[in-house]
Amino acid sequence: MTVRRVALLTVVVALVAVLATACGGNDEKTVQSTSRDTTATTATNGTATTGRTGGSGGTTPSGTVAPNAAGVPLNVAFVRSEKMGTAHRRVAPTQAVGAAAVEQLLAGPTADERTAGLTSAVPAGTRLLGLDIANGTATVDLSKEFVSGGGSLSMRERLGQVVFTLTQFPSVQRVSFRVAGTPTTVFGGEGVMIGSTVDRSDFEDVSPAIFLESVAPGDAVSSPVKVAGTANTFEATVRIRVVGADGRVLADTFTTATSGSGTRGTFQTTVAFDKGSNTSAKVVVFEDSPKDGSMVNVVEVPVRFA
Repeated sequence: MTVRRVALLTVVVALVAVLATACGGNDEKTVQSTSRDTTATTATNGTATTGRTGGSGGTTPSGTVAPNAAGVPLNVAFVRSEKMGTAHRRVAPTQAVGAAAVEQLLAGPTADERTAGLTSAVPAGTRLLGLDIANGTATVDLSKEFVSGGGSLSMRERLGQVVFTLTQFPSVQRVSFRVAGTPTTVFGGEGVMIGSTVDRSDFEDVSPAIFLESVAPGDAVSSPVKVAGTANTFEATVRIRVVGADGRVLADTFTTATSGSGTRGTFQTTVAFDKGSNTSAKVVVFEDSPKDGSMVNVVEVPVRFA
């Protein structure tokens, strides 16, 4: 009798284990995760969600939270004047920060971001099918809409947007692309070719001379404001101005990148200013032309004062 009860109990335990595996299997088959990502403020990246469609902007993307609410800050790469530009988003706390960043990219720029000059080369309807991160490489799987329409420039821009968005995380140095599950290195009707893995340096043609990452359109800033990014400028010099809504120059200074004059480097500084009666301003980065001293490679980002 005792033996029979033990045998029955063993069968029940086995059935429970099988049912648990079956219930939990769908998510793992959708997207697998093998490593962690860390942002400057939080935590981990793993699985991606699916089913989100790309958008043309105009509304607050799904998943975002109020700027002053608790959440995860993310950079999203859009396009400004045929080069990469930065938008900032804040999403509800999540372990899947990499997937959240890609989802925000696919949602497209908001109306305010479009007013500030940001657009997207990623076709509407593009969906994130999977994201796997291992050994410094993010393998992103996007739906077939990603490769539809546009010429070679548009294709380079959309590829760059994905690469710049994912490589904001310290655990991602390179990106590998899949389209509808198939590893892909040739994109579009004009046959834009990339390597099996790519990083930001592979998209220097769509990178602005000064790529500002620490400040994005609509940010609430206070003095001193952090100004940071990458630059490839003459003698590595980056000029910085804060210009109030009343037209008054609130700050005028410069910083030096780690390299320049043909080689991209990083820069970071803080800029103090007196806002006066202004409630908003523009953070302007540029370089002085070595020919005539005029402002060139100008990037203007509208901000508000906290």
